[in-house]
Amino acid sequence: MPYLIADDQPRDSAGARFRAALDRPGILRLPGAHNGMAALQARAAGFDALYLSGAAMTASMGLPDLGIITVDEVSFFVRQIARASGLPVLVDGDTGYGEALNVMHMVRTFEEAGAGAVHLEDQLLPKKCGHLNDKKLATASDMAAKVAAAARARRDLVIIARTDAAASEGIDGAVARAQMYVDAGADAIFPEALTSVEMFREVRERLPGVKLLANMTEFGRTPALTAQEFEDLGYDMVIWPVSSLRVANRAQERLYAALARDGATTAMLSEMQTRAELYDTIGLNAFEALDASIAQSVLPAQG
Repeated sequence: MPYLIADDQPRDSAGARFRAALDRPGILRLPGAHNGMAALQARAAGFDALYLSGAAMTASMGLPDLGIITVDEVSFFVRQIARASGLPVLVDGDTGYGEALNVMHMVRTFEEAGAGAVHLEDQLLPKKCGHLNDKKLATASDMAAKVAAAARARRDLVIIARTDAAASEGIDGAVARAQMYVDAGADAIFPEALTSVEMFREVRERLPGVKLLANMTEFGRTPALTAQEFEDLGYDMVIWPVSSLRVANRAQERLYAALARDGATTAMLSEMQTRAELYDTIGLNAFEALDASIAQSVLPAQG
């Protein structure tokens, strides 16, 4: 049954549910979901929480991931994913859309939209994908102030601080920044663009007791590891940020090529979700049944 009309909708906040999922044994697996349909399919596959990537979201809008979209635009995606799936969502908050007051506004807006967690990063605008070169970093103290502002503004939202310092300041710099961010109120740390198993292991050893998130993006600087391998390294969460979008984009690319070549979609029918499968995924029959169960309006008796 679709979450929107389910009888067993959760009463706890998304933040409380994300925190509970994070505290359960084993690594929390967070597949990227770039829209409501992807969120429904991820839930059907058995996932308990989702990730909304800034890179996937902006790419789905036909834009590069340079921090040029707004809080309200992101909230539209947060709302549809949370509403469709009913799952707590970790949202990519980029650099917080400004300074401390902007960060507080972002936290409150995302929480109202249904987010369960958000991560902030210590880059300067225009920010880049963490696996690209020449990233410019804010000072550690400026980032810590943003983390403190986020922690002050949230009700239940889980605050994750991302640091991109490993590329320019090494593990020493990344760990020092991470500790400052934890002291400022971060619930977890996201050490971005680590390039070897040894780096992941060292960060884990040097931040005992701190919740850690690993980023398993394709075609980046991080070696391909499984969720189990990250769990064995002591990590608490893993994201696959752009995977759903990459697969969807390649499928659409093949569709448009076939349509331009053949003037028909016949060659692609075997790769399509059928009408029945689509309706089942979005719960069309359940919505129709709900509509039919609602009492019809009764007109007042004529005097």
